[in-house]
Amino acid sequence: MDQSVFERYAAHRWGRGMLGLCDNGDLGLIDPARPEAPPRSLPHLLDNLHARGIDTPLILRVGAFLRRSLDNLNGAFARAIDAAGYQGVYRGVFPIKVNQQAGVVDRIIEHGRQWCFGLEAGSKPELILALSRNLPEGALLICNGIKDAEYVRLGILARKAGIDCVLVIESPGELDTVIAEARKLKEKPLLGVRIKLTRRVSGNWADSSGDRSTFGLTTKEVVDMLATLRAHDMLDCLRLQHSHLGSQVPQIMDIRQAVDEACRFFTELRRLGAPLDYLDLGGGLGIDYTGEARATDNSMNYTLDEYCTNIVETVGYAMDEAGQPHPTLVTESGRAIVAHSSILISDILEASYFDRSEPVAPEADDHHMLADMAAITGYLTPRRVQECLNDAEYYREELRALFRRGVIDIEQVARAEQIFLYVVGRIKEVVAQAGTVPPEVQDELNEHRDIYRVNFSLFQSLPDVWAIDQVLPIAPLQRLDEPPTRRAVLSDITCDSDGKIAQFVLDDGIDNALPVHELRPAERYYIGVFLVGAYQETLGDLHNLFGDTNVVTVDFNAEGELELQHEVEGDTVAEVLAAVEYEPRQCLDAFKGIVERAVRTGRINPRQRRILMNTYREAMGGYTYYEHLREEEAHG
Repeated sequence: MDQSVFERYAAHRWGRGMLGLCDNGDLGLIDPARPEAPPRSLPHLLDNLHARGIDTPLILRVGAFLRRSLDNLNGAFARAIDAAGYQGVYRGVFPIKVNQQAGVVDRIIEHGRQWCFGLEAGSKPELILALSRNLPEGALLICNGIKDAEYVRLGILARKAGIDCVLVIESPGELDTVIAEARKLKEKPLLGVRIKLTRRVSGNWADSSGDRSTFGLTTKEVVDMLATLRAHDMLDCLRLQHSHLGSQVPQIMDIRQAVDEACRFFTELRRLGAPLDYLDLGGGLGIDYTGEARATDNSMNYTLDEYCTNIVETVGYAMDEAGQPHPTLVTESGRAIVAHSSILISDILEASYFDRSEPVAPEADDHHMLADMAAITGYLTPRRVQECLNDAEYYREELRALFRRGVIDIEQVARAEQIFLYVVGRIKEVVAQAGTVPPEVQDELNEHRDIYRVNFSLFQSLPDVWAIDQVLPIAPLQRLDEPPTRRAVLSDITCDSDGKIAQFVLDDGIDNALPVHELRPAERYYIGVFLVGAYQETLGDLHNLFGDTNVVTVDFNAEGELELQHEVEGDTVAEVLAAVEYEPRQCLDAFKGIVERAVRTGRINPRQRRILMNTYREAMGGYTYYEHLREEEAHG
């Protein structure tokens, strides 16, 4: 089968071998344990879920992809440690904030048990969550974030229960709280210190690094902390140094230089008597969202093996030079672990086409400019594309002005708009056949991209796309055996003009339109947004009261087929109302009173009251998103 359409969306690059083209043109998932096996169709899986009553929009979590990410990370560090003759080990932790869902965290703990993989908590609620999980013996529980006395007390006592709970000092005031609680409990805590590195990395999250980073101690504060711990006979408690490299760091040189600076602090703290065993380098490991392998905000210029090798070699050289033993290496690479394992899937509800294929003839009494605009196609050639586009725009604006002044009627304006769309359609055809087009022409044609309305909320499911212009790979899930004939932006179903996606990963770079197929009547057209496992499920809000989507976890069984493992139903309207302080029962009672008044005044009869109240109750318990009428419902 021709792979050209599949490759148009660059899935062969950013997909890391997790996606393939099925014989029928469907996009399919590839089992990492059987990469040679045929891909399993995503539309077929969605039909299967739909038959069970599980509809889009939904988050599809793939257990095999999560396991593969953990295998890759731990395997890459193991290879780097072996190749460099490094004398320490690697102990990764997963930052809960990246994806707090139980179905994700528990699977990471389960599969990470073989590597003593731990967790990172950035708040008291996250610590409480982490303490309830059955972490493997020897796994670290790194405690970051601002800590009150209760947080500190919980961390100290957890260590007594056999959990390697490391309280990382983030500020000078926090040290006072730790010392006070340790005295009360007569227990020695396991401590770490977060040190601000002076090097500033590049990328979208550059502000999380360097001198102006929010958390961490300055050099002077670190020296003072050592003196304070020594004065309270607690210097032996300081076992970990945390130096956060950044987030989604695109440039490998930034990582190497930041690790080198972290090592200087580490060897100096040891020289001053701190018995440090662990060097926690925080986050930073990037995800190649575009597949470009370049140092950009949405990509990076290094591989996982390069990342691990750079860290291991840099730390090893620094410790050898200082004559010190190699520490246990810790990273908090949440994005790299979970991003690939989740896919947001929804369907297109409708499309607004900004051209048309059928001509519209002006009527005899129409203004002459309608005929003038219709005549443009008679002199349309590749060399005159710009001229024809200029003429079409001119006539349309003049006719609109005539309507505003009352010279022509609404029927003429409607015909003028249809003629304009036909002319634009012919211009698009000529441009497509010509292959090359001046940038200014393409910029103008981009104003006539189609709008495909997708059944989801950008603010709930893809908040980073709206907030920080995060680029996520997107592709149709079917008809990839036929060339897409249209270019579109994607709009969600909120009533907010910001609820749209207009940046797309394609094989030739980032484009402002997604190649899509023309919709067919009564046929679902699915769109997948990939690499959404990091942060998107955690940061979403209730804009327009659209709640959490359905979540489905699948995995490959022994025969290589996709099998439903777990399902979490999306929010109902009642649940969302309760989240914003509207008690559903009170809403129901209040509406009942309004409807009863309508009966008393004769606006509706008792039977109509019953139908209205039943509809209200059903809607209250329904999905917050567009619900398709099921076949069995359509037939009574």
